[in-house]
Amino acid sequence: MPLKFGMSKAFAIAFGVMTVSAIGGMFTMIILYKTETHNMTMTPPPTQPSTTLPPPPVMRLPKTLVPQKYDIVLWVHLYTKIIVEGNMTNPNITTPNQTMLFTGNSTVHFHCVQKTMSIFLNSKDLTADAPVVRNKDTNKNVPVSGLKHYADESDFLEVQLKEPLEAGGNYSLLLAFRGDVSDNLEGLYVSRYTEGDFDYEDDPNADRFIAVTNLQPTDARRVFPCFDEPDMKAVFQLTVIHRPETKVVANAKALGDSTDGWKYTWFEPTPKMSTYLFAFMVVDNTFDFTTSSASEGRVTINTYARPEAVGAGHTNYAKDIAGRILDFYEGEFEIKYRMRKLDQIALPDLYPAGMENWGMITYQEGVLLYEEGVSSLLHKEEIATVIAHELAHQWFGNLVTMKWWNDLWLNEGFATYFSYFAVDEVEPTFNIKEIAIMNDLHDAFRADSLASSHPLSPAPGDIQTTDEILGLFDSISYSKGAMVLRMLANRVGQNIFDKGIKMYLKAFENGNAEQDDLWKYIEMAENENRAPGETARSANSIAEFMGRWTKQSGYPVVSINTTDGRVFQKQFLFNSSAQSQNSWIIEIHFISSASSKNMTVYLFDNTPVNKEDFTAKKGEWILANINCTGYYRVNYNPENWERLLTQLQINRHRIPLMNRGQLVDDAFNLARAKLVNVTLALNSTLFLKNETEFLPWESAVMNLEYFILMFDRSEVYGPMQAYLQEQVKELYNSFINYTNSATVPLHDHSLQHTQLLAIQLACSSGLPECIEMATEKYADWMESNTTNSIHPNLRSVIYCQAVAAGGKEEWEFAWDRYLTSSDTSEKEQLRRALSCTRKIWLLSRYLDYTLDPEKIRLMDVASTINYIAQNAAGQALAWNFIRAHWNYVSQGDATALIAGVTRRFSTQFELEELTRFEADYDLRGAYRVVSLAIEQTRVNIQWVKENKDVVLQWFEQRAPPAV
Repeated sequence: MPLKFGMSKAFAIAFGVMTVSAIGGMFTMIILYKTETHNMTMTPPPTQPSTTLPPPPVMRLPKTLVPQKYDIVLWVHLYTKIIVEGNMTNPNITTPNQTMLFTGNSTVHFHCVQKTMSIFLNSKDLTADAPVVRNKDTNKNVPVSGLKHYADESDFLEVQLKEPLEAGGNYSLLLAFRGDVSDNLEGLYVSRYTEGDFDYEDDPNADRFIAVTNLQPTDARRVFPCFDEPDMKAVFQLTVIHRPETKVVANAKALGDSTDGWKYTWFEPTPKMSTYLFAFMVVDNTFDFTTSSASEGRVTINTYARPEAVGAGHTNYAKDIAGRILDFYEGEFEIKYRMRKLDQIALPDLYPAGMENWGMITYQEGVLLYEEGVSSLLHKEEIATVIAHELAHQWFGNLVTMKWWNDLWLNEGFATYFSYFAVDEVEPTFNIKEIAIMNDLHDAFRADSLASSHPLSPAPGDIQTTDEILGLFDSISYSKGAMVLRMLANRVGQNIFDKGIKMYLKAFENGNAEQDDLWKYIEMAENENRAPGETARSANSIAEFMGRWTKQSGYPVVSINTTDGRVFQKQFLFNSSAQSQNSWIIEIHFISSASSKNMTVYLFDNTPVNKEDFTAKKGEWILANINCTGYYRVNYNPENWERLLTQLQINRHRIPLMNRGQLVDDAFNLARAKLVNVTLALNSTLFLKNETEFLPWESAVMNLEYFILMFDRSEVYGPMQAYLQEQVKELYNSFINYTNSATVPLHDHSLQHTQLLAIQLACSSGLPECIEMATEKYADWMESNTTNSIHPNLRSVIYCQAVAAGGKEEWEFAWDRYLTSSDTSEKEQLRRALSCTRKIWLLSRYLDYTLDPEKIRLMDVASTINYIAQNAAGQALAWNFIRAHWNYVSQGDATALIAGVTRRFSTQFELEELTRFEADYDLRGAYRVVSLAIEQTRVNIQWVKENKDVVLQWFEQRAPPAV
């Protein structure tokens, strides 16, 4: 937010001092009220008496105390409405000074399991004082000797006692605190919007502000002092004091409210949950919602958004689909959703895309709102997938939570995995499952192909600080997590897997688990399903099979020699000089051209397999990892590769669809790792001239993008463009009638994906008829001021290509439409298109705009800079810019920012600059991705050096002759 909407520390402290006496009176009233009306009976856990006092903790909280319930009172002083000065309808209105102050108190009730002279909690950026410790068994206060704030990464707040807390006792701690509402999308932060087209009767020019929480993973401590670790679950009961013209939404359902100058709203107790799921929002009363229901009417679903968006029906799709997805999960898991209500909130500002707070899920506007006739039809897939992901968390993460952040994948991997099935169930016409699976498989492979990757489940001791925790929110936890679950489901059978999951959820509901608990219940389900007398499968226990996939980083490449039947594995690494002793138990599903029967063999480490299984007769081929159910790549001897690629050109349908895409992906990545010749990888694209399916084309385009990034500043680029034009021309022409008439194939979403890909590749490779089409349609828009001639699905690529081919006039037209559009989908497409210009001065101006949240929201800064970095003309500009403004731009998705801006790095100079950046800058949670970028840059330098001449020759030989 702009500086003028903040409040200085001095003013915040002064304001806090002036309100202490008033707060104290209200706190007393509320605490007494809550004590009388909301008492809860707690069953204390078993005690472990000890006469020895525990040592001071290092980074993790001691387990001497077990929280049971929080009574929280928060007084949010923020104005949710600011009148813009110069309001012509009422020039006498004055603009109040915004205040970012919040104050409050919290009473945490806890059980003591080990004698202690200190109470350790977490508190960050809060001023906490006035501790009162009470022995609930004797109803007497425990004298306090001091309050110590730790200034290190532990964020400890220590309440030092004069008398010990005794094991087996029940106690409470009352603390008063104050802090500032953040403008950096963390803790309790402020989100701002201006409803320019909505007719507010009282103040049509008002700016609106939302105070809302975003606490994962360790930001609950920024809102109130607490035991901020995921296994320290408790019940939360909240009261919020706020301005009369505002309302509050929170995890639980509101019990009631009252007004006495300020408004008081109090809520039902939540289920027992982790601190990072605590959530509330203070918003102007005009912020609107639509209502639906699920679970046979038991659960009320309110979908909130700006009033203009709700009034225009932009929340309808999210409203309708959420109930169906929730019903699917209740049936799938056989456990009812634990709340009576579910709020979905579309926020103008949020990072990440969605947050699964129990009972109050927050989303970025762009992934929740859908406008018929403006939003791409394919945008429905994103909305459905994100909602499915966040609703899956209501079971995986909220109901059953990982014990510690090292097992984050038990939350994120499961939510990703089950979203495939949920979307496929409620929107079967999308045919999205295979596309989503392949996208996640390739995302995971990319991140896991570097030696600096990390295990899916690191040792708990390796993940201690907030930065180390943040480093786990990556494609390993999300995408690899989903892929190893899919592999496990394929190994044991989907029915057994589903049964084990239900047992796991039931056993640990309201509690915490680690991955070994999951293996135990999958194995129990497998054993229960075994027929009497049937022996267990030979691939060892589930824990042994899966442990290698989760406790080791990386993944294997399985090499199959079909001339002599030998099969062996090693870790796949882009850096061919890197050494690894890692090995896995691999279930290999394969077919041969002589038989379509799916056969299965286990590879234990490198124990020899039956060579006859993998020995092909003359002219036959063998294809392994059918439908990509295993998390590994496959390499073959040159003869088998040649037969497979020939088969693709003669009759590609003999190869399963997912494997057609995977053969291309494996070939390119094996070439990058020097395991096959780069010409083999390029030869794997020859069959695409006749291919019409999306997955093989997407795989090729994704992998050829690496060639573009490495060579678009060299003489290789011209012949490469010419080859790509020739390959995609037939595919582009197959959709030309749709494109020219501003329509898409409505009956099949996969065809819509293919149409969009064909236009993107044709235009970006310089196909003249494609660029002519894009510029003409854009010019029609500029002249007529209506986009009727551009289908919403195609606007992103047409806008981009027209801006790239145009100049200042086209760019400024798009910028003006970006500023004036109220549709989030349209704004996103324009924001991306603005980065496509080849004018360096316009790109530089655009980068400067990212520093102004009035122009580019903070949550969009990283992606905007990455869009610019994807443009060869903007690469160096973006890299220099993020270093010059790191403190600001890194407040958003710093990890994605580094990964995006460094993708082209392939020179020694760029490596030296990146290494200097690692040494000189405070990287916080981005430290891991910088290490990955350094390793990838080294790989790129070597790869370009070794392959440039060969790649140039291959493209020159196959590029069509110049006309």
